[in-house]
Amino acid sequence: MNAPATTDLPVVVIGAGPAGLAAAAHLEDRSLDFVVLEAGPHAGAATRDWAHVRLFSRWGEVVDPAAEKLLAPTGWVKPDAASYPTGGDWAELYLQPLADVLGDRVRFGARVTGVSRTGRDRIVDADRDAQPFVVHIEHADGREERVFARAVIDASGTWSTPSPAGGSGLPALGEKAAADRIAYRVPDLKDPAVRSRYVGKRTAVIGSGASAFTALAYLADLARTEDGAGTKALWVLRRGISGATFGGGEADQLPARGALGLAAKAAVDNGYADAVTGFRTEAIERDTDGRLILVGEDGRRLDAVDEVIVLTGFRPDLTFLDELRLGLDERLQAPVELAPLIDPNQHSCGTVYPHGVNELTHPEKDVYLVGMKSYGRAPTFLAMTGYEQVRSIAAHLAGDQEAAERVELALPETGVCGGAGLFDQPETTEQNGGGCCAAPATLTIGAPASSGGC
Repeated sequence: MNAPATTDLPVVVIGAGPAGLAAAAHLEDRSLDFVVLEAGPHAGAATRDWAHVRLFSRWGEVVDPAAEKLLAPTGWVKPDAASYPTGGDWAELYLQPLADVLGDRVRFGARVTGVSRTGRDRIVDADRDAQPFVVHIEHADGREERVFARAVIDASGTWSTPSPAGGSGLPALGEKAAADRIAYRVPDLKDPAVRSRYVGKRTAVIGSGASAFTALAYLADLARTEDGAGTKALWVLRRGISGATFGGGEADQLPARGALGLAAKAAVDNGYADAVTGFRTEAIERDTDGRLILVGEDGRRLDAVDEVIVLTGFRPDLTFLDELRLGLDERLQAPVELAPLIDPNQHSCGTVYPHGVNELTHPEKDVYLVGMKSYGRAPTFLAMTGYEQVRSIAAHLAGDQEAAERVELALPETGVCGGAGLFDQPETTEQNGGGCCAAPATLTIGAPASSGGC
């Protein structure tokens, strides 16, 4: 079967999360044909996995303008712009209605297993750019299919590929065998089944970022409950503890991030968690009772724990893109032009300026990684920045290069960071004064929180 002419083909968007559906909305606004392929059964499938988490960002910062334009005629009512959604709110009140408006152009249960150029593997140069993309799909019922595309926008995120416990970036020896006692997400301790797994238990938390801070706060809160006696966290850090370990605290440029660090510090100071520093996990063993023993690269063996929560970041799944010629930074696995802008050694989410098609271009013409996946292994992502990415790409694909290169996003001076806060009720806009990055006046340890970017 010969592929149709490239000009007659749709743009394939991979993933029906915030960035993928925003891409679809902008393509629709530009009257460009498209299809969205989502592996899960619903819009925002990954977002629903952290439905209990409350974002730092307000509703006014997580609704894409082109998406809102599509939703308005349906009678959709935008939630209070100054309030803070949970992941569940975001999926149910925004992402699913947006997918419903887009109709059958959003296909669920459709997992992309490979992307290439038609008749051209990674090696072949001849007439490469003139060939359409071929996208291989596996459906939930096992049926296989291929579709052709003029361009591919990969918004599949990084949620499905958490980093392992091993200090080398590889799974620790025995990590896979101990999977029944290891989690790679911040637990929802309001779920009785999850709560029973940790209450009264000794849990190792591996990691030093916002996710680890949040898990420590959750476990400290659990330890203070009526039946929480014996609940204890062991915080395992690959580095030592210094003034920067807990972030900037009250002086943090992003106060909500600082609040997370203060919550972790409080868990340690109040005796709900013990810290082990300079520990890089090499192996995970079981004792005679089935509990887990962490073994370090330096030979140290930690006292046995009942559970392990590994919160060492996420990484992009690039396996299904292996036949494409991507230009990725050797450290972050982000597009080479974008990587210097998001290097976590140099930038926080409040200092990365908006960017678009020029920073997201690869040697393979018309393939783009967007949203969290565009950041590779960088730890923090901005929802609003993702919306600006896909606006720029849609303009470029429509031939409007002036709009593609124009920055249409103005961020608050303190930045807008994806993630979540340790609070239940948001303060007013006037009290916060700094977008999602402003801390609440009162910190409630253990209220909804997460590490994640949007």
